[in-house]
Amino acid sequence: MADEVTVLVEEVRRRLAAVEGSLTPHRVADALRAAGRPVGDATVLAVYEALRRDVVGAGPLDPLLRLPGVTDVLVNGPGPVRIDRGNGLEETDVVLPSEDACRRLAQRLVATGGRRIDDGAPYADVRLPDGTRCHAVLAPLAQPGTAISLRIPRRGGFTLDELRVAGALSDEAHDLVGQIVMARRAFLVSGGTGTGKTTLLAAMLGAVDPAERIVIVEDAAELRPVHPQVVGLEARPANLEGAGAVVLRDLVRQALRMRPDRLVVGEVRDAAVVDLLAAMNTGHEGGSGTLHANSAADVPARVEALALTAGLGRAAAHSQFASAVDLVLHVVRDRVSGRRRLGQIAVLERDADGWVRTEPAVTFADDGTLASGPGSRRLLDLLDGRGRG
Repeated sequence: MADEVTVLVEEVRRRLAAVEGSLTPHRVADALRAAGRPVGDATVLAVYEALRRDVVGAGPLDPLLRLPGVTDVLVNGPGPVRIDRGNGLEETDVVLPSEDACRRLAQRLVATGGRRIDDGAPYADVRLPDGTRCHAVLAPLAQPGTAISLRIPRRGGFTLDELRVAGALSDEAHDLVGQIVMARRAFLVSGGTGTGKTTLLAAMLGAVDPAERIVIVEDAAELRPVHPQVVGLEARPANLEGAGAVVLRDLVRQALRMRPDRLVVGEVRDAAVVDLLAAMNTGHEGGSGTLHANSAADVPARVEALALTAGLGRAAAHSQFASAVDLVLHVVRDRVSGRRRLGQIAVLERDADGWVRTEPAVTFADDGTLASGPGSRRLLDLLDGRGRG
């Protein structure tokens, strides 16, 4: 039956496209009659619903976006759509039948976010009206077909207690993370894509004193801490004419004029790292952000590379980094279970030549076991308020 409906949908689509008019069950029935197809009520409604899903919202992906716990919906060209509910990728019963269907869906989603995607601009990254982040790449750049990645923000966000219940934080990790927030230490949350950096940072911000004002700067609004005093600034891409772009670096400068008690950059991915480090060196304690890195040990090199794109020399980058940031919290995703969790807390140290490196303070195993590292004493000093040095 599903294959038959697919054939009818394509045929009706061609006929409706030839004559201007809105999509209605009556027009679908007329198109079926003109094609010599059966026009029973069940057939008309099945074709109408399939076409309606294809022109409204996220189309066939809508039911997946509404499933509890779904964080990602992934299209890898024609075939089954996959989702992630926190335990790795799952194949679903939703199937995109053709490359044309994938391409149409990508174009509609991107248009909903105010952008366009076509052969002249074959990829796009937009935020949909409901807050979902959509990234799409058209074939043949993407193989085996058009690729669509949807990242769904959790409504309301997690608290630190909820992350502990979910297994993202062990009891010891929960206590340490809470102390980091209370001690107003500046930190970066590092990790790979989809490891839960934003989730952990949002939960930590939710534990900030309600009397403090948090100003958040992001490329795409994803941080949703449960906190009474949050102001969010979101970057804006250029419009179809190539004008009107507002970049992260501009927003960081604006945020500094908004009396933040804590300045947060949702994801540092470009030259804005220089502005973040400068801001965190102006007395704004407790500043934070997220950063893509494979390990806590890789964070200094990552910061250095981003700073170089802004013209900041290596020595200056390391000096700014050392004085601005106290800690790195690295999150991981377990290969077997797919569970996202805090893997390590590291402190920053400078060697005799002035280069910054991270030293593990505590490392958390898959079962929550804590192992102290060479930076553990420094971590305790920072949490006790004995400052940097």
